Amino acid sequence: MADYKLLNYADDNGRARPGLAVGDDVIDLQSAVEVYEGKGASAGFSPATTLSVLEDWDAAEPVLEAIAEAGYGAVRPLDGTKLMAPLLFPNAIFNAAANYSDHRAEMGNPPEVDKTTVKPYFFLKSPAHTVIGPGDEVRIPHVTQQVDWEVELGVVIGRYGRNLTQANARSIVAGYTIFNDLSARDLGRREDWQQFRSDWFGQKSFECSAPTGPWIVPAKQIADPYACKLDLWVNDDHMQDAVAGQMIFNIEEQIEYLSARMTLRPGDLIATGTPSGVGRPRGIFLQPGDTVRLTIGGIGELSNPIVKGE
Repeated sequence: MADYKLLNYADDNGRARPGLAVGDDVIDLQSAVEVYEGKGASAGFSPATTLSVLEDWDAAEPVLEAIAEAGYGAVRPLDGTKLMAPLLFPNAIFNAAANYSDHRAEMGNPPEVDKTTVKPYFFLKSPAHTVIGPGDEVRIPHVTQQVDWEVELGVVIGRYGRNLTQANARSIVAGYTIFNDLSARDLGRREDWQQFRSDWFGQKSFECSAPTGPWIVPAKQIADPYACKLDLWVNDDHMQDAVAGQMIFNIEEQIEYLSARMTLRPGDLIATGTPSGVGRPRGIFLQPGDTVRLTIGGIGELSNPIVKGE
């Protein structure tokens, strides 16, 4: 079986088209499905968007494998092709907070968690307002002077799931991507709302605060997601260095918690938390002219330039 990645790329008019990265090429998915069905088979899913592919992941996955193996469809070189966020847009982005002990410690919290009494903690980001793709500019809004970085393993859901257990939780995972949970640290507290104080919306859900990509790597191509190495650089400075296995609540525990409260849907994205190495403890924040670059082993690289926004 040829390895592939599910992605969105910009066509000659700048419009998003779903595709597969196979080796050094990008295969246009819609034309590939036309060739596949022209041979007498039914694809069983819509190739219109990556979200529609995930909606019928059980039907789509073997077809994507066949397309990658045979090289069906229009092909263009990966080098020089503009990639976009692999999901335009996730149904929901569930963000795990304080999910690495070393990050908890650097933010001034007790590093250890008693998992017999403490459950995962999540906040939401608004997908259509926050998601950007590889190479897209992060436009720092004028309301913040302290935008911080957070490399995270993104878990992409490909099947409906409710009341899952840790034993079957990963059965609904279609694949993995890279996620940068940008955070406006100076907007995390509200002195004007003493009864609430913490402002997760202000800190986490601002324009361009969810760089994602460069693609979705199918789960079967990553045998052990906990072995994935997470790294982040700001310009040439290596800021974060960890492995996903260091997370406190693992992927199964996060899915169990979320699916007990709502049905997880194809196209949902779970950002599983960040390790130590963020800027706030050192008083360092992203500035116009910076470039933030993330890598996750087995997935690839996500890089974005920082510019002044409005």
